[in-house]
Amino acid sequence: MHAKVKPHPQFAEVYQTFLEDGTQRLATRNLTPGRTVYGERLIRFKKVEYRVWDAFRSKLAAAIIKGVQTVPITLGNRVLYLGAASGTTPSHVSDIVGEEGHVYCVEFASRSIRELVNNVAAYRLNMSPFLEDARFPEKYAMFIPGKVDCIYCDVAQPEQAKILADNADVLLKPSGWVMLAVKSQSIDVTKDPLVVYKQEAKVLKKRGFDVREIVRLEPYDKAHAMIVAQR
Repeated sequence: MHAKVKPHPQFAEVYQTFLEDGTQRLATRNLTPGRTVYGERLIRFKKVEYRVWDAFRSKLAAAIIKGVQTVPITLGNRVLYLGAASGTTPSHVSDIVGEEGHVYCVEFASRSIRELVNNVAAYRLNMSPFLEDARFPEKYAMFIPGKVDCIYCDVAQPEQAKILADNADVLLKPSGWVMLAVKSQSIDVTKDPLVVYKQEAKVLKKRGFDVREIVRLEPYDKAHAMIVAQR
């Protein structure tokens, strides 16, 4: 018996795959057939290749499995990705937005960006990597034509919501969306994570965002939550 793939009931360009052992996983259609990014399994179904999307390696996948109601990233979108690391989740975002869309990847660690460039962006024309600090959007804004549809933020820095809002002021289109993967221990290790999530949501509200949902990511990521908001 082969793995089966069907479209996710809620989110365009996200798929559910049913593996031979009966387990269910998320997947995205592979923009670069034959190539993997982080050793993920490739599945062919009805002549299309899909990449199994590991929720233990990707907070976006974890949020989808944990029941997030809105994923404001879809075909043709332009996404600013803060904290792209070596490209695990950005590669799936690249699959979702497709050739008509674009993912602008900001990463501060030179080793991570080297992996992102060599293993991922070199094969994906819809990705642009920037070796920059997400706290200073004016340094890369000039290389991003126009405004983006969505900003996805996964930076392990204390002022996560502020960094996201500062980028939104410069680069997010009116009524655009943001997704903030909050790592509570990067913000305050002494506080209860729920208190930290609410505190970050409050920062976004003060900066003009309508916070739509806060989804906790356990067991995939300990002391993490995904906040979804719209300007």
